[in-house]
Amino acid sequence: MVFALQLAGAAVTLLTVRTITETRLTASATQEAQRLRATLLEAWAARGVPGLRAAVELRLDRSDRPLSVVLVTARDGTPLAGNVAAWPPNVSPGSPATIELFRVRRDRPESMRVIGTVLPDGTRLLTGHVIEGERAFVGAMEMAMVAAMIVALALAALAGWVAARIIARRLWRTVDTVAAVTAGDLDRRVALPGGRDAFDKLGQSVNAMLDRIAMLVGELKMATDALAHDLRSPLTRLRATLERALAAADTEDGRIAVLRAMDEGDRLLGMLDTALRITRAEAGIGREAFSPTDLTALVADFADLFDPLAEDRGLAIAVLPAGPVIADVHREMVGQAVSNLIDNALKYGAGTVRLSVEADTGTVAVVVRDDGPGILPEHRAAALQRFGRLDPSRHESGAGLGLPLVAAVARLHGGTLELGDNDPGLIVRMTLPR
Repeated sequence: MVFALQLAGAAVTLLTVRTITETRLTASATQEAQRLRATLLEAWAARGVPGLRAAVELRLDRSDRPLSVVLVTARDGTPLAGNVAAWPPNVSPGSPATIELFRVRRDRPESMRVIGTVLPDGTRLLTGHVIEGERAFVGAMEMAMVAAMIVALALAALAGWVAARIIARRLWRTVDTVAAVTAGDLDRRVALPGGRDAFDKLGQSVNAMLDRIAMLVGELKMATDALAHDLRSPLTRLRATLERALAAADTEDGRIAVLRAMDEGDRLLGMLDTALRITRAEAGIGREAFSPTDLTALVADFADLFDPLAEDRGLAIAVLPAGPVIADVHREMVGQAVSNLIDNALKYGAGTVRLSVEADTGTVAVVVRDDGPGILPEHRAAALQRFGRLDPSRHESGAGLGLPLVAAVARLHGGTLELGDNDPGLIVRMTLPR
């Protein structure tokens, strides 16, 4: 923008100066031609054509009028006096014109401003003023202004580049800080040089916002830790009480009822733990525990762990061969995410559950495919919501927190979770940055 404004300003300045100079030059030459015509018309009015010819000769003999242009011709165009050999064809009587013409005893044409006049007896009078020198001056001035414009454009380009660099450098401080905070460094703040401009105001506002976020995240961590402790303790005591009730039950129906209560307690405890994990992951808590992990080996370990369960359900688990893929991740949470994906595939899928780790430039994806009914595209967003069970009538246990936890783990790592068609079945892709 700075460069464009400088360019426009230089162009307008050049055109304005050129127009003003050309106008003034033309007006001055026209006035000289009119004054000369008035002088010669007085001589013609006093003594006729002989007096006009004498006045022309006298005018041309004066050394102080070297730029005068005069021509007197008879009715038939025969030259009678003057320093021009013939009447120029492009000059109309009464209208000033700028032309190039040879004067007598001149070896090159000259620019001149002339006026043609037809006298009552048919005699024609041409008066004018040579402006060759002025035109040369204007040309030199234009060349100088073009050179100045080129210099101005170079300076404008430099000014635009410097301004852009200054603005970018000031803004990148904020951008880098926001990127670092997004990556988990909640202690990062925008460096403030101590000025009072808009960039420092922006940095101060961002720092205040980050301070508030850090405080809220800290409070959230304390609240979730306290909630987990406060709820786990009574649930643990409840399970212990149910175990004693199971031991004391003297009928089969009583033992079955206690076992069902114990299962519901375990389910409630699992739901609580999963919900807290999702909340902490979405708050960015846990990035400090990232460490280099071989995801190929991690997926293979969980495949071996779930293999007996798959056999009991009449399914199979296959791991596509791949070399070691190292990524900086939270091993426990990624393991929980992989476990949830395999568990979901075994519950709701069919055929063979295929696991793979696909590495790409800058990213790595953990992919789980099954041959089950899959999830319709319009239902996939609901499947990623907390407690979002697509078929409440299913007899499989669950609370609709499996995929939401995987999505939260992916977001914690700066990645994504995508659901797609395996044709048939579902394909789940958890993409993480390397």
